[in-house]
Amino acid sequence: MLAKARRSLVLKLFAGELLVIVAGALTLLLVALSVGPTLFREHVRSALGYVPEDVARHLDHAYNDATFISLGIAVGAAVVAALAINLLVSIRVVRPVRELATAARRVAGGAYEARVPAEGADEIGVLAQAFNEMATSLESSEKRRRELLSDVAHELRTPLATVQGYVEGIADGVVKPTEATWTDLKGALQRLHRLADDLQEVSRAEERQLDLRPERVAAAEIVEAAARSAMPAFEVKGTELVVSAEPRLPQLEVDRDRIAEVFANLLENALRHSPSGARVVVSAEDRGERVELAVADEGEGIAPEHLERIFERFFRSDSARTRALGGSGIGLTISRAIIEAHGGSLRAESAGLGHGARFVVSLPAV
Repeated sequence: MLAKARRSLVLKLFAGELLVIVAGALTLLLVALSVGPTLFREHVRSALGYVPEDVARHLDHAYNDATFISLGIAVGAAVVAALAINLLVSIRVVRPVRELATAARRVAGGAYEARVPAEGADEIGVLAQAFNEMATSLESSEKRRRELLSDVAHELRTPLATVQGYVEGIADGVVKPTEATWTDLKGALQRLHRLADDLQEVSRAEERQLDLRPERVAAAEIVEAAARSAMPAFEVKGTELVVSAEPRLPQLEVDRDRIAEVFANLLENALRHSPSGARVVVSAEDRGERVELAVADEGEGIAPEHLERIFERFFRSDSARTRALGGSGIGLTISRAIIEAHGGSLRAESAGLGHGARFVVSLPAV
């Protein structure tokens, strides 16, 4: 089918070129035969004066022969040139289009690794480059989709196994429905409920469907309120929590509850990965047109290759340890989506494993 389409496109291009050649030749022939002889005779009479009739006929025949021969040679040369141009166009245009069509069919069939040669800076090269970028994006999205399904299945498996085990045990009379049993069942169900809520929340946030209710809030008030809410948990673990806010910070126009949710996630994350006796600093600094709010810890740190990946759904640099510590793997994803919905950004900084981490929220100042 592709070969047929290619031949069809080549033939169409060649037919178009021939049509232009034929139209030009016919136009030139009509003009030459209708206007040329009269002008030619006038120039001959002007140059020679009286011309006998037989000489005039001979000159007319000579003129017509010269015209037809010239047009024949010109049309033949034009056809040869058209064939050569058609061949070049076929190589430069039709072949890349064919390769694009083949790759597009492969991508449509799920082969997202398909790529095409992107050569040159003309329209074909730009199109090929755009196609490759699209295929790369689709391949990345498909990879994340598969990872998401795998991670969701993994997250669901543990609480479901807990519920199933207790239910079967109670039904068989092996397990007695004690207070501890109901507590474990309640915890498993809460985990399932929290996972469902988090998935719904991150989907809404990434699709810009959050119900934001912005109001003007002092930047220092945000970090101070976040620290007050998190302080009891830090005191229980024996981790120091320090607030550092510059004086006379500009105000921010944010949804107070959503921003509080972000900093609750960041502080919970910092506490989870910080040892007892460590220090966590939540700060606010003026950056001109923006204000940077940050949470810095002295914990495990982040490997350089994971600084961006930690914002992906369910990503864990150390899966077993993070799951054991209670992380769902969605908190940072939700936090970044919320901040971006406010027109800001959230990034992670770390000097490497064992050197702590710093999460920076950048928001436009009022």
